[in-house]
Amino acid sequence: MDFFERQDKARRKTKLLVFYFVVAICLLILASYAAVFAIFGHKEVVDAFGESSFTLWQPDLFLWSTLGTLAVISIGSVAKTLELSRGGSAVAQMLDGRLINSNTIEADERKLLNVVEEMSIASGIPVPQVYLLENEAGINAFAAGHSTGDAAIGVTRGGMKLLSRDQLQGVIGHEFSHILNGDMRLNLRLMGLIFGILCLTVVGRVLIRTRGKKNPLPLLGLALIVIGFVGVFFGRLIQAAVSRQREFLADAASVQFTRNPDGLAGALKKIGGLVLGSKLEAPHAQEASHLFFANGLRIAASGFMATHPPLEERIRALDPAFDGKFPEVVPEIAESPSSPPPIPSQPPPLPPPLPGFPQSGAAGSGIIGPPALESATRDPFGASTLIYALLLNNEPAGREKQLADLATETSDPIVDETLTLWPETQNVNVQAKIPLIDLALPALRQLSSAQFHEFRAAVHVLVECDHQLDLFEYMLQKIVLRHLEPNFLPAPKAVTQFYDLRPMVADCGTLLSAVAYAGQADAAQAQAAFARGAEQLSRIAKTEIPFLPKVDCDLPRLDAALSRLALAVPQIKKNVLNACVETVAADGLIQIPEAELLRAVADSLDCPIPPFIPSLSG
Repeated sequence: MDFFERQDKARRKTKLLVFYFVVAICLLILASYAAVFAIFGHKEVVDAFGESSFTLWQPDLFLWSTLGTLAVISIGSVAKTLELSRGGSAVAQMLDGRLINSNTIEADERKLLNVVEEMSIASGIPVPQVYLLENEAGINAFAAGHSTGDAAIGVTRGGMKLLSRDQLQGVIGHEFSHILNGDMRLNLRLMGLIFGILCLTVVGRVLIRTRGKKNPLPLLGLALIVIGFVGVFFGRLIQAAVSRQREFLADAASVQFTRNPDGLAGALKKIGGLVLGSKLEAPHAQEASHLFFANGLRIAASGFMATHPPLEERIRALDPAFDGKFPEVVPEIAESPSSPPPIPSQPPPLPPPLPGFPQSGAAGSGIIGPPALESATRDPFGASTLIYALLLNNEPAGREKQLADLATETSDPIVDETLTLWPETQNVNVQAKIPLIDLALPALRQLSSAQFHEFRAAVHVLVECDHQLDLFEYMLQKIVLRHLEPNFLPAPKAVTQFYDLRPMVADCGTLLSAVAYAGQADAAQAQAAFARGAEQLSRIAKTEIPFLPKVDCDLPRLDAALSRLALAVPQIKKNVLNACVETVAADGLIQIPEAELLRAVADSLDCPIPPFIPSLSG
């Protein structure tokens, strides 16, 4: 799967979508003017000869009706967009979803989280937040968000309970495809635009309730209701067209991720065999209908209004031998809310509780690393101390100084638990530390605002303690803080500034030189690796990419270069990342520093890549 090509296509679809909506809004403006004219515009014009005539064109009336229509649509769209600015979590909460704690001990929830974690590690995407739509008995799921950093996956209770592990993995793989393909941002924009048009009907309902003799406002309200519903109809039509063409791609990508077409096909067959199918009961389900794994509306639309291809078509694309008969699926028996979740017979040892931090209760999933470290990733206390432990120096003197500085920023229980985890981190392959960091992100997102600021300060202190920034520290900071800060701080909107590679030649030289030095100790070999990676970029930029001395491409300069490259269009990012890969692969080996730096580069460019893990534990 070409990540950047899919992202670029998603952006082109967004431009086309905006064009369609501009056309739709122009038609709505004309319809609004016609309604206002019919109610208020009976105006005779007297010409120079004293003869009166009736005119259909009244500029003042058109101006005010246009401004009013645009104001209602714009205010509604902006309000909805701001509501969804928190990303996938806002959509999940709108659908009455409940965030599944990363330390859950409920068996089905644990299974769901484990599947999501596995797909995250396989795809290189930071583990998203996972929500359970616990009031939904049908089988469905969705992915939402603006980027991989604020993505959320939601699964209905029926999907969690009724699907086998392989089938659930197929569904989650489908949703990860939407994250990778850039569909999520497009979907949220769709929701905002359609809600803006729907606001015309809200204004219409207000006007229709006004009273008074010879009051024309109820007539205008009735007209706005009709115009609004017609506008929403065409909005849903565009929404459905965009959604349908994505589903086959996401199904194919799921098979690519899982290598198991039977799992996804089995999930689709269960939807067909369940009486409730994939229907959702949430009041806002129609707004988000284009997000779901399968049709979530109570009344299934067909033809141009269908948000998803027919189940039979999707299944036959995966299983050509499908005979069209769906196996009967018995709905789950609703559990009593007061019934306690099942508790494992032998829970793992837990870290000491800390006031303000939720207590962990989950065992490691066995995905990667020692059980003690996996268990630590499940709760905010353990996850934060795991990150601290990964940053501790191997030299006793340096480690003692770090621990002393950590004590000034945090507390004794945190320092003690960090010391407890540190020996375990020494038994983990260096390349396996990256997936452990990814697994810790959901728990770290559960920190309070004060705890996050303490965590960020502690990470900074541990990194700066020896006044040297190595590649692992740089990579860890880049991944952890970049994906946590949007949850606690206002995220500045990234604006694309570079559409041509030539203004970024110096940045490319800094980046490729740093990558070359990361894998080669000899300057001549580093220059040879650089030349291989820079060759393609030089052709594109039509100028030479400069090879820099090692002192001129240190980590601060590299960070500045990456910040500028992150503002480029996807095609430039793709070419730059390919050049980095060519540089790394010049000698046929991927060294640990190269893997760490390549992961940090890819993360900065918003391109997830799987971690390089020859062995899950060392």
